[in-house]
Amino acid sequence: MSAILPPSERLWWKHPLDRLEAVWIGIAFVWCMVMFFMMVFWHIYGKQNLSTETYKTTPDKFSAATQAMVDKYTVRTETEQNIPVVAPPEGTDVYMIARLWNFWPILELEKGKTYKLHLTSMDYNHGFSLQPTNINIQVVPGYEHVIKVTPNESGTFAIVCNEYCGIGHHEMVGRMYVK
Repeated sequence: MSAILPPSERLWWKHPLDRLEAVWIGIAFVWCMVMFFMMVFWHIYGKQNLSTETYKTTPDKFSAATQAMVDKYTVRTETEQNIPVVAPPEGTDVYMIARLWNFWPILELEKGKTYKLHLTSMDYNHGFSLQPTNINIQVVPGYEHVIKVTPNESGTFAIVCNEYCGIGHHEMVGRMYVK
C-alpha cells in the first residue's frame, strides 16, 4: 500500500491496527486522562482560577447600585472626565461598570482588607484584566460577576480591557489604587 495511491480496500477501518499505532493511541489516551484529572488539582491547589459568583442583572439595576456606592464613598475625582475615586470600607460591595470605552469608577481599596467586587458590562463583551497581577475576567452584558478581592500589595494597578470592543478599545483602561 502506498500513501499516494488510495487503499485497495475502501473499508479502511476493518484493517488490523498496527502495534505502533496502538501504542501512540494509548499514550495519547493516558495523557488526556492525566490532564483531565489535573484540571481539578490545579483549580483546588493551584489557586490560579478565580471562583466567581454570577447573577443576571439589568443595566438600570446595576447602574443604580453603582451610583449609590459612588454617592456614598467618593473621596475625589480624577482625569479630565472627572471620574470619581471611591474608597469604600472593608466588607463593602464594590461596583465597577465596563462600557464603551472606560471602566467606572476608580476604586481605592486598602491592603489586606476583603471586598466583594461586582462587575458588569453595559453594552458589549469586555475584558477585565488587572495588571500587573494578571487577573482576567470576561465581563458580559446582562450578568453581574462577583469576586472576593483581598489586595495583598499596595500600589496603582491598571485595568485593561482584553476583549476587543470597537474602535476605541485601545483607550479602554481604568485604575485601581491599593493603600
